[in-house]
Amino acid sequence: MKILITGAGGQLGKELIRIFKENGDSVFSYSKQQLDITDCNQIKKILKKDEPDLIINTAAYTKVNLCEERLDKAYLINGIGPYYLAIEAKERGVKFFHISTDYVFSGDQSLPYKEEDITHPKTVYGKSKRLGEELVLNVCEDATIIRTSWLYGHGGENFVNTIKKISGNLDEIKVVNDQYGCPTYTKDLGVAIKSLIGKPPGIYHVTNKGSCSWYEFATAIINVLKRQTEVIPVSTKEYGLKTPRPLYSVLCNKKLNDNKISTRYWKEGLIEYLEKEAGAENED
Repeated sequence: MKILITGAGGQLGKELIRIFKENGDSVFSYSKQQLDITDCNQIKKILKKDEPDLIINTAAYTKVNLCEERLDKAYLINGIGPYYLAIEAKERGVKFFHISTDYVFSGDQSLPYKEEDITHPKTVYGKSKRLGEELVLNVCEDATIIRTSWLYGHGGENFVNTIKKISGNLDEIKVVNDQYGCPTYTKDLGVAIKSLIGKPPGIYHVTNKGSCSWYEFATAIINVLKRQTEVIPVSTKEYGLKTPRPLYSVLCNKKLNDNKISTRYWKEGLIEYLEKEAGAENED
C-alpha cells in the first residue's frame, strides 16, 4: 500500500512512518517544510507524483496559547489545509484519514465523550480543529476522523518530556489536578490507526485506556523514573493558565472497541515510552 503522511516531522508522523515501513508499505512522508497543506497547488503536484492509496494528515498548529493570537494561522492549518487535502483525496478516489483532538469539546461534562456528542470548543485551537473536521466530512463523506488526546511520543516536546526534564532539577513541581483526560502514546495511536484502515469511515475516538488528571499523570511519570521530586496538586485557577483548557476531555473508545480494536492502559504505554527514551539516551 502507498501511504502519504503529512506533518511527518511531528511525533505522531514519525511513529506512523516507522509503523508502516515495518509493515512493508511504501511511505511518502512530508514535513511542514516540505509540504504546506494550505497550498492547494503544491498538494496537487505531490499527489500527482506519488499517487498514494491513503493520505494521513497529522499536520496541525497545536500551540494552544499562540492559536489565540494567530487566528489566521490556526484556521488555515487546522481548517483550510485539511479541506484542501480532502478535496484532492475525493477527486482521486484516495482514502483519507485526518487527526483531530479532544479540544473540539467544551470539557463541561463529567462522562466520557462519545463520537456523536455535540462539539462545543472554547478555544481557537479547538474551534479551528472542529472546522477542519466539518470541512473534511462535507467534501469527503467517507473520510476517517480520529480524535485523540494528551499525546506524547518520541522526538518532540510533550508533557512527559517536560516533567522528566524539570523533575531532574527541582525538588517540587506544581501540576494541575482538576483537568482530566486520556494520556496517549503515539505508538499505540499509530497501531490503532493502522487497524482502522479496513474499517468503516467516520469519526473515531482513539486514546489509551483509562483516564487521570495532569497531577496523576505527572506523579506516575515521577514514579516510573524513581525520582524523589514532590508533585504538588493545584487548581487550574491557582495555576493561572493563559488560555482555558477543557476540565474534562476523556474520550470514550467504545466505537473503536466495537470494531475489535483495543488499546492498552495508559500507564503501560508510559512505562514503555520512558524505557525507550532511556535506552536511546544510553546509546548516545
